[in-house]
Amino acid sequence: MKLRFIIAIVFFLLSTKTHAQKLTVEEKKLYKIIMSYRKKNKLPAIPLSKSLTLVAQTHANDLANNPPDAASGCNMHSWSSNGKWSSCCFTDNNPPSSCMFDKPRELTNYKGDGYEIAYSWSTGVDADKALQGWKTSSSHNAVIINQGPNWTKKWNAIGIGIFGNYAVAWFGYDIDK
Repeated sequence: MKLRFIIAIVFFLLSTKTHAQKLTVEEKKLYKIIMSYRKKNKLPAIPLSKSLTLVAQTHANDLANNPPDAASGCNMHSWSSNGKWSSCCFTDNNPPSSCMFDKPRELTNYKGDGYEIAYSWSTGVDADKALQGWKTSSSHNAVIINQGPNWTKKWNAIGIGIFGNYAVAWFGYDIDK
């Protein structure tokens, strides 16, 4: 009886760890301070999404290893051709929706669209720099605190990724099941 109980506890702990988010310390901090900022703005916490975190971490890594070609007008929402995803050049004037909205469905089982905010700093990014940068940008801040005509619906999923000089956060309206 005691042995079964111990085996059940060990199995529970192992299965819980398998489903836990694989965030770095700095990514955990970024998630925590974004939620704290939302709370100060009387907004609910957004559940951390395994799918959107995978997309965020993948994109932060891609940005760090394959920076977008600014000379071609590609911004940080662009994806390189050096991975298991479709590449794209996201420009301010004519952004292809597949560069952003479709990426969660392309890379994971997430059913909804994804919306990304990205930040970079030449000497490396940490959680505080990223959130401060987003707060000082009216368009990025609007995404975080659900303001403006495009962002009034409740976010039901968020993913966080930090790598090298890049931090990204992905938001989604759909619950990550």
